Amino acid sequence: MENFSSRRITRIGLIAAMYAVMTIAIAPIAYGSVQFRVSEALMLLCFYNRDHIASLSIGCFIANMFSTIGIIDTIVGTSATVAAGICIYLFRKEGSSTRLLLCSLFPVIFNALFVGAEITILSKEPISFFMTAASIALGELICVTVIGTTLFKILERNKAIMTAITEKY
Repeated sequence: MENFSSRRITRIGLIAAMYAVMTIAIAPIAYGSVQFRVSEALMLLCFYNRDHIASLSIGCFIANMFSTIGIIDTIVGTSATVAAGICIYLFRKEGSSTRLLLCSLFPVIFNALFVGAEITILSKEPISFFMTAASIALGELICVTVIGTTLFKILERNKAIMTAITEKY
């Protein structure tokens, strides 16, 4: 059984809070059929440490409590985050820049499918699943693949930061 030290729980809580605050702070563009969640760049933390799957899932759950879609988003949106986080962690390969870029596509795909379907089904207006999924995918692509991978490639140059991100307990 894994050890859940106070330091580990604190780190999980801090990352969850960062995700939630970053999302809620930009609420007008973080929810709906056009989403631009800069906080999604944090999904790439899962590439370095599996604890971040829990962190980001909790953060997403909290942020989605404020969603314009309603409480159902806490289930659907968080499920997309859990699925993407697990895939990022499972498909990572240490020291591979190409792998980080490929793993950044998991949040794009899962959010486009899960959240795109959710919005299409719950919308009172006739909207196309493909248009909704495409707009969500575009926002995710910009936030995770462009901004996130660029950010983490820069962070990888700093040994102290990478030690903090990858620290195992």
